[in-house]
Amino acid sequence: MEKRVMTYGKRRRSLTAAAAVLGGVLVLSACSDSDKGGSAADASQSAQSQAQVDEAAAQKTSKAQITISPKNGAQNVSINDGAKVTVTDGKLTEVTMTSAEGDTVKGEIAADGLSWQPSGQLKRGVVYKVAATATDAEGLEAHENSSFTTVSKANSFIANFTPEAGSTVGVGMPVSINFNKAIKDKKAVQSGISVTSTSGQEVVGHWFNSTRLDFRPENYWAEGSTVTMKLQLDGVEGADGVYGVQEKTVTFKIGRNQVSTVDVATKMMTVKQDGRTIKTIPISAGSPENTTYNGQMVISEKFKETRMNGATVGFTDADGKGEYDIKDVPHAMRLSTSGTFIHGNYWGARSIFGNVNTSHGCVGLADVKGAGDPKQQAAWFYDNSIIGDVVVVKNSKDKTIAPDNGLNGWNMSWSEWKAGSAV
Repeated sequence: MEKRVMTYGKRRRSLTAAAAVLGGVLVLSACSDSDKGGSAADASQSAQSQAQVDEAAAQKTSKAQITISPKNGAQNVSINDGAKVTVTDGKLTEVTMTSAEGDTVKGEIAADGLSWQPSGQLKRGVVYKVAATATDAEGLEAHENSSFTTVSKANSFIANFTPEAGSTVGVGMPVSINFNKAIKDKKAVQSGISVTSTSGQEVVGHWFNSTRLDFRPENYWAEGSTVTMKLQLDGVEGADGVYGVQEKTVTFKIGRNQVSTVDVATKMMTVKQDGRTIKTIPISAGSPENTTYNGQMVISEKFKETRMNGATVGFTDADGKGEYDIKDVPHAMRLSTSGTFIHGNYWGARSIFGNVNTSHGCVGLADVKGAGDPKQQAAWFYDNSIIGDVVVVKNSKDKTIAPDNGLNGWNMSWSEWKAGSAV
C-alpha cells in the first residue's frame, strides 16, 4: 500500500475534520433517549472517530518553523522594511505577497533560503497578505499566512527637501526640509536626520516653525565639498499617531564660491568668485517707494523667462489689478518667497542702470525682450549663476530680509541659529 506523508497544513485539516466527526457523534448521543442508554453502534462509531483523531495527531509534521513579520493583524506597518519572512530548521520554497486589490509584490528568497523580503517600498494605507511555504530536511512542508496594513497617509508624514540629490549648488545653499504635517516631537524627528560635509564643518539644524527645518554650517559651505543628508525617519513618531516613512540618503556637491554684492546706493553689483572680482554690473534696485530688502539672499530658482504680476505680491491699482503684469521677464532668479528677484529688464531705458533705482523691490539688469542675447548683462549673470549662489544687498533703506523668507537663514547669527535646534 502506498505510504502518504501528511503535511502540517494537511494534518491541521485532518485534525479539524476528525474533531468535527467526533463532535457530530457527541451531539447525536446527547439527543438519544437517556433512559435507553447508547446503542452498541453509537459506541463503535465514537471509538472509530477517536481513533481517527489519534491517528491524525501521530502523523509526522515538518520541523520548519516560519515566522512572518509583522504579526497577523498588525496596523501602521512600515512601508520600507516592515515586512519579512524567515524560517528555522528548513528552507523557504515559496513566498507570495499580494495587496487587497490583488497586486503582487515582487520579492526574492535569499540565496540561503532562510529569508524573504519585498524588493521595493510598499504602498501606504494598503492591506497586504503573505503566504509562505517551507520544507525541512526530510522534504516535509510547513505553511504560514499573515495579513497586515501599512501606515496610512493620515498616520504618516514625509519630508520634502532641497537641494536635489546629485546636484551642484552654490556655497549658500542650505538643506531645507518641509514636512507635510506639523511636527510636535521636533527632537525625535531632528534626531532622525543628519547632515554632514566632507569639509568637516559643523552643521546644525534650525526649526523655523512646526513644518520647516533647515541645516547649515556657521559660514558658507566650503567650495568643492560634498554634503550628505540622511533621512532615517521610518517609524519615528513626529506627532501623536503620525509616523515617518522615509529612509533615504542624499548627496550634493558644492561648486565654486560665488557671492555677488548689490550696493543700492551706488547702483552697482560686484560679482566675486573665490574672493576674486570677476565682473561689475550696473543695476537698478527698488525705488524709494518700494525699497529692496537688505541682507544675504540665496538664489532658489532660475527661469529663463517668467511672468511677474504685481497683484500676486500686493502691488495693485484701484481696480484690483496688478500695477504691472509682465508676461516675459527674462533671466529671472528668485531671492525670496515673497517675490524678490534679480532679473533682466528690457522695458526700462538703458540710462537707469547704474543711475536710478526704479523697481518694485527687485534688482534689475539690462536685457532684451525674449532673453535671446547672451551679450546682455542679465544674460551673463544668469549663465554664470547656479542655485545656491549668494546675492548680498546692502545700503538699502529697507529692513533686513526675514531668515525664513526664502533660503535666507544666513541673516541669523550662529548663536541664534543654534538656539533653534531641538537636539
